[in-house]
Amino acid sequence: MNPSLKDRIVRRLEALPDDRGYQVLDYVEFLESKYAERQAPPANVFTRFAEGVEDTMRAGRISTSAISQTMDLMNKAMGVLNGVTAAGMSVASDLATSASQITTNPLAKPPAPPAAPAPPPSATPATPPEP
Repeated sequence: MNPSLKDRIVRRLEALPDDRGYQVLDYVEFLESKYAERQAPPANVFTRFAEGVEDTMRAGRISTSAISQTMDLMNKAMGVLNGVTAAGMSVASDLATSASQITTNPLAKPPAPPAAPAPPPSATPATPPEP
């Protein structure tokens, strides 16, 4: 879909209340199942879980305001979990890099820690010699 068309659709959707937005979502999913030329990109685990919860709540005829509040909370939780996942992947990457450096040269000494910086010169003038 070209960006201009997508922006136009989004502008129109923003004016609709949540219950009409869910009707649009149902229609888009119907069109996708019938006419899609390519598969939608796979969602991550957290997104699939949240969408499953949302669909279950909609099937149970829960009010759109309750669904909206629940999804807002789940989106915040997903943001936290995505941050934790990214941090974990960063740590794992650092560990893998360190392990590969150790296995390539196991007898090499680890690099020395950087030397402490020299203290700055004294700001007080030297005392003159006594006569």
